[in-house]
Amino acid sequence: MLDGSDGIRVVAEAADGADVPAALDAHPADVVLMDLRMPDVDGITATRQVRARPTPPAVVVLTTFDTAEEVGGALRAGAAGYLLKDMPPARIAAAVRAAAAGEPVLAPDVARRLMDAMAGSGDTRDRARSALAVLTARERDVAVELGRGASNAEIGATLYLSVPTVKAHVSSLLVKLGLENRTQVALLVRDAGEA
Repeated sequence: MLDGSDGIRVVAEAADGADVPAALDAHPADVVLMDLRMPDVDGITATRQVRARPTPPAVVVLTTFDTAEEVGGALRAGAAGYLLKDMPPARIAAAVRAAAAGEPVLAPDVARRLMDAMAGSGDTRDRARSALAVLTARERDVAVELGRGASNAEIGATLYLSVPTVKAHVSSLLVKLGLENRTQVALLVRDAGEA
């Protein structure tokens, strides 16, 4: 499916999450497409392992399962995106390119279901608001834009910042929040009710 896509080269395949580290050692990659259900090591565990590497590739889950628990588990493990296998191949290829560029990717149905599930309890909202309180006013503005799904260029245009300045704010807020990617920031902002 991906071999013929412009700008994408498949460098390795693994049958199980346990095989992913060795595949990455032998064939460094920018993006890993990860299934969730595998025989020995599941995709969430494998995603966590991949993201713990010194210079980790982006991980995009590509699966048939889209419960809020699975989506949330994958994103909290560090996945940059979550796609469903029934998506058209061209959209999957576009999502791989976006993940390689550092952009979060969610299948529309997954995003809608996740937002509905995350709209939940007051405890979640209070914890998210407390976490965001450590940010400077400008970092918080950037975080809110991330929660709305804006790209770096869009954030820059909205907040009158250069793209390098936006990237610096994103890096800073990720460190302060102890998060790994933009998608996790977006989830936190949504939990706080600010997006």
